[in-house]
Amino acid sequence: MLQIPLWKRVLIWGICALGIFFSMPNLFYDRVERHNDAATAIEAGAATLPEVEDELRLWPSFLPSSLVNLGLDLRGGAHLLAEVRVSDVYADRIDGLWPDVRDALRDARDEVGNVRRMPSDDAGVLRVQVSNEDAMGRAAEIARALAQPTQTATGFGTARDLEVRVEGNEIAITLSEAERQATDERTMRQSLEIIRRRVDEAGTREPTIQRQGADRILIQVPGIGSAAELKDLIGTTARLTFHPVIGTTSDSDRTPEPRQLIHPSMDAPGTYYILEQQPVVTGEQLVDAQPSFDQNNRPAVSFRFNPAGGRAFGQFTAANIGNPFAIVLDGEVISAPVIQAHISGGSGIITGRFTVEETTQLAVLLRSGALPAEMDFLEERTVGPELGQDSIDAGRIAAIVAFVAVLGFMLLTYGTFGVIANIALLLNLTMIFALLSAIGATLTLPGIAGIVLTIGMAVDATVLIFERIREEMRTAKGPARAIQQGYEKALSAILDANITTLITALILFAMGSGPVRGFAVTLGLGIVTSVFTALFVTRLMVVIYFERARPKTLLA
Repeated sequence: MLQIPLWKRVLIWGICALGIFFSMPNLFYDRVERHNDAATAIEAGAATLPEVEDELRLWPSFLPSSLVNLGLDLRGGAHLLAEVRVSDVYADRIDGLWPDVRDALRDARDEVGNVRRMPSDDAGVLRVQVSNEDAMGRAAEIARALAQPTQTATGFGTARDLEVRVEGNEIAITLSEAERQATDERTMRQSLEIIRRRVDEAGTREPTIQRQGADRILIQVPGIGSAAELKDLIGTTARLTFHPVIGTTSDSDRTPEPRQLIHPSMDAPGTYYILEQQPVVTGEQLVDAQPSFDQNNRPAVSFRFNPAGGRAFGQFTAANIGNPFAIVLDGEVISAPVIQAHISGGSGIITGRFTVEETTQLAVLLRSGALPAEMDFLEERTVGPELGQDSIDAGRIAAIVAFVAVLGFMLLTYGTFGVIANIALLLNLTMIFALLSAIGATLTLPGIAGIVLTIGMAVDATVLIFERIREEMRTAKGPARAIQQGYEKALSAILDANITTLITALILFAMGSGPVRGFAVTLGLGIVTSVFTALFVTRLMVVIYFERARPKTLLA
């Protein structure tokens, strides 16, 4: 009745051995983490310095090296809540629409007359005036012909992206409501992706980057020094443009002429460059940017354009030899070299008053692309490593107290069977950490709470089984029959209780975010490992005990 085939025994012990094997690196967390960092540096092409080689030898390469990642509240790091200025994108779209509207109306100059852009109090509205007021309706019709179907996440909708109205002697062009909603969605998705790319390139571990509400982004990066450092990395739009230079001025209050820009110089404080508004090429056409040094061995950033950008850049330099052009980053002229020769191939170098660290950071920002809109930081917080250590210590104390209390209760209540339950509990915790390491999960303080809760729940199934065995022994069916009946009759109650709790964990994971998800992950994995250890591991150990000891009674 209690026969367990050899292959099942081997499988059960094999799973337990794998759990111990893959959870083992967490016992040597610091050494394994330093080994992993060195391996990543070597794989990325970093110089194999003696220090890196020493770090690599801290952990044998043939052993598993996956660790449970520590969250912000355990490791320390930076927390930011940013609000994206999605309205800025509307203004950029409308501003970029003006050349198309102007050219379309100029083609119908015989009907509408002269075309002029008028100032607007709202940056999201393009106001156009034509000299023939009787042809306002015709001019609006021409402008409406430029509208395109609104592009949503699922494709092109039936709505149009522009709204054109006649207001007095002017045509007012704005984005439609459907286009604004689609633009908001695209802007947020692009911002999330660019922030994630910038943070990943900086080499941080397990960042949390997720959307909150309509226009906010939560950014949590464990291990980074401060919130200010994180803001320096992601807080700039890194919008790079190349403009022809018209002249310079020292008057900061000077109003630019139509289709001109005035930007300050980074290298020469008090000097302002007058530039053509339309850039020759933009940072969106960059395909690569790397920190380097110029011919004078000063820190610089080398860049390379895609074919379209390289062609435009080459044509401009060929036609403007001897003239300066400005490299503008986020509204500031970082360099304004004079074109000495035709620059073909679509590559160049950005020089300025940079340090090596600044060129590295600028290269990261340019490679990851420009943020579509600026961000306002509503909340910023630095979690020091000492606070994280306090959380770890508090969680460790709670886990130890719960663990010792459960072990003592089971040992005093069930004797030999309590020892079996305690061994199963240890294996249960081992397998939880093995699974967390294998899937690369991040352990947070709520996650530790989930593990503590698992410790309490893990013995629930064994208590049901042992109490059922004790009841069966009272019917004088004998130990072998009591063990079999105890496991069979407790099965339904165990499955019901754990399946309902697992459903709760899945709902928390699907609907929650951040710490709630961390709690759900550890709770869900703990349920799976608890059921396995209760139904299979304890049964195998009870059978082995019965086969060896042949007791006359159980759980007296």
